[in-house]
Amino acid sequence: MRGWRFALSRRWAGYLALTVAFAVVCSLLGAWQFTRRAEARTEIDRIDANYDARPMPVADVLPTLGAFDAGQKWTPVLLEGIYLSDAELLVRNRPLAGRPGFEVLTPLLLEDGTVFIVDRGWVPTGSRQDAPDVVPPAPEGPVTVVARLKGGETVLPGRSTVEGSGQIPTVHLPQVAGMLDNPVYTGAYGLVASEDPAPESAPVAAGKPVRDEGPHLSYALQWFVFALLGFVGLGWALRQEYRVVNADDPDERERSDERARRRAARAPSDSEAEDALLDSR
Repeated sequence: MRGWRFALSRRWAGYLALTVAFAVVCSLLGAWQFTRRAEARTEIDRIDANYDARPMPVADVLPTLGAFDAGQKWTPVLLEGIYLSDAELLVRNRPLAGRPGFEVLTPLLLEDGTVFIVDRGWVPTGSRQDAPDVVPPAPEGPVTVVARLKGGETVLPGRSTVEGSGQIPTVHLPQVAGMLDNPVYTGAYGLVASEDPAPESAPVAAGKPVRDEGPHLSYALQWFVFALLGFVGLGWALRQEYRVVNADDPDERERSDERARRRAARAPSDSEAEDALLDSR
């Protein structure tokens, strides 16, 4: 089968189909990386817009108990009330800098009778038990708190609350609300930014989130390059088989001889190879 007619065979049709499928998969992965980058950029814009904003009363930011929009994440809110230390909860499996630990959730009873959940920070797991050795107490009496909003978390399958342990697997606000008698904000909770009066000791407060969009752009471009390389490889394989199939063709033999002469011209002479070997030693 001389010329290019072999390329119309079922075998090469299969090669083409595989290459197209490979390119489609690579393109989908590239598009997914672009989506991930867009999400990261949105989070960075949210940090820039909200994190250092002036605190506003929580009722002005969240007009109802279930109100919260993703665009409000990191927004500082002003809270005035009394901590319900007896109802404090620990969120387990929260590592920090490679160390296992807990996040401390303390309900704050506001002046209007509603409760807002404040994440006062992180404490390490104890040295002898699966609980903190010490949890710094919340300030007693009236306190003014500035906290940055975060949306509540979902329920994790297979993880349950152990009755009487005071530990929960996630910050699932409807679950927390069921443990309290007062109406509770269930749309968002807050990471403590400041407390007045300030406690003598406190859990490790959450740091400012890192403004990093990650390597998604470079990964996306790599996937599209891989898709293109699939067709480049198919073309190279097609050309190689053409040379084999048409090896007896005079024109192809002439081109083959010309390629051999060019390779020989580029190859170093024996003396040059010996000099290079000596230099490497």
